[in-house]
Amino acid sequence: MAGHDTPELLLAADVGGTHARLGLIAYSRPAAMLDVLAYQVYPCRDDASLDAIVQRFCQGMAIRPRRFALACAGYLHEGRVINSHLQWPIEPAALERALGLDEVCVLNDFVALAHAVPHLNGDAATPLHVPARAAPAGPVVVVGPGTGLGVAVRLPGPAPQVLPTEAGHIQLAARTSRERQVLAVLSPADAHAPYDMVLSGPGLLRVYRALCQIEGVAPACHAPAEVVAAAVANRDALAHETLQLFCGWLGSFTGDLAMMYGATGGIHLAGGFLSQMTDLLRASSFVERFLDKGVVRPFLETVPVQVVDHAQLAVIGAARWLVERTAPVASV
Repeated sequence: MAGHDTPELLLAADVGGTHARLGLIAYSRPAAMLDVLAYQVYPCRDDASLDAIVQRFCQGMAIRPRRFALACAGYLHEGRVINSHLQWPIEPAALERALGLDEVCVLNDFVALAHAVPHLNGDAATPLHVPARAAPAGPVVVVGPGTGLGVAVRLPGPAPQVLPTEAGHIQLAARTSRERQVLAVLSPADAHAPYDMVLSGPGLLRVYRALCQIEGVAPACHAPAEVVAAAVANRDALAHETLQLFCGWLGSFTGDLAMMYGATGGIHLAGGFLSQMTDLLRASSFVERFLDKGVVRPFLETVPVQVVDHAQLAVIGAARWLVERTAPVASV
């Protein structure tokens, strides 16, 4: 480990079902500063393993880090990351051996994003709901529809804490008649249907195909990105309706989370495709569904909601988590 005056080089990554984002981070302990020295994004499908991606990222660097903070979807169980969306198995001990590292530490990707909340700046955030009056600072909920649906909560205080959650697996609730029609196609009766079935990239495609089935037409879009592009361009009525259903469900879901965690610090919506549809989100039922919780509406009116372009944030958050995890305890 580097001395007090010499920045330590850390390797940090944010790995999901679609992309692996890697960063080389310099950590200065006296100033508690993180500096991103190198950053790269790789499509997961292009490589046979995570260690192959990391080897490629590190190739040619004169100095290589000894510690690796790995943020990824899912959770660690018996030495392996459990997540059905990942392209390949991830085992920290095997990565240490393959890469010659001293330490590989795994955390949930949305826990990493929550640790990065203090690093957010105004340029990276687009407001969806701005409260007329501010509430006292409180918990922040980070929500992200991507390959799956991630949720983490940051609790404020002198030593902030981050709670990982599996809230994406909460039972999906249909409110409108159209939502009930779609849910009937997507899930058999008496079966568990989680929110990530619709609030994710693959979920967008499921909803779109369900609408096509209901209407008896052949799908014109065959990937989540195509659905978003067609909806934003307003060139496919069912793609546009898919996004409207998505926005309504997302509003209801985030409203539930805000109530559950008392999120006066705000809701941060993170996720690659959300930043492509902020205008559509604003024009949709998202905010009304977020606020429409009966007698709890006055509270929700104090909760800010914004879309954040997370880009390097999870990588920075993973590095922040690693250094905080190993920070020396002050003597008393």
